[in-house]
Amino acid sequence: MGRAFQNRKESMAKTAAAKTKVYSKYGREIYVCAKSGGVDPNGNLALRGLIDRAKKDQVPSHVIDKALDKAKGGGGEDYSPARYEGFGPGNCMVIVDCLTDNPNRTFGDVRACFNKAKSKLGTPGSVSHMFDHCAILAYPGEDEETALEALMEADVDVTDIENEDGRITVFAPHTDYAKAKQALTDAFGEIEFDVDEIQFIPQTTTAVEGDDVAMFEKLIDTLNDLDDVQNVYHNAELPET
Repeated sequence: MGRAFQNRKESMAKTAAAKTKVYSKYGREIYVCAKSGGVDPNGNLALRGLIDRAKKDQVPSHVIDKALDKAKGGGGEDYSPARYEGFGPGNCMVIVDCLTDNPNRTFGDVRACFNKAKSKLGTPGSVSHMFDHCAILAYPGEDEETALEALMEADVDVTDIENEDGRITVFAPHTDYAKAKQALTDAFGEIEFDVDEIQFIPQTTTAVEGDDVAMFEKLIDTLNDLDDVQNVYHNAELPET
């Protein structure tokens, strides 16, 4: 797996508008996760991980609490997941994960982003088969053997495990996320995870060069600006600057 999971461009919340966008994304995702799996983080490990990530990204408690309160009430927006796949500049592959209350609007908005960047939306499955849908858990540590043993005992289908520079990184199928996190917590106690995510990791990368670089960045930026877009994954390899 290497460090391919770092391919996703992390947008730093440097302005009030960017912070609001981050808060909105987390609020929507927490609401959907709590509504589908329960509002108690102790009984909904996916929700607990999500809340932990939100706190690391400095999302205020009132934003988290508001999303949980909405999920408790059972009313409010009815968001559903939507995934779009396509080919970006330089023929790189792009996956766009959304949460939407209006699929027609979201599809139109995503398609417009692709069109403006001279890119093309594909059919479902057109590029996702070239990515691994993985749970990624990374934490400070050296004891790879104990980690692997704990994961195997919990029936986690470990895809890969790395021990580099004082950090253990575990890759597992996205369906084993909760089991993997619980197994590591049981083995080592409360862990401060550096990475605690479910991501699409590309099996291969595509070099994006020349004029395609600016067009690619335009595509990613415009997609990330859409309220309904939660995450954008790609296999583009950009020139080092």
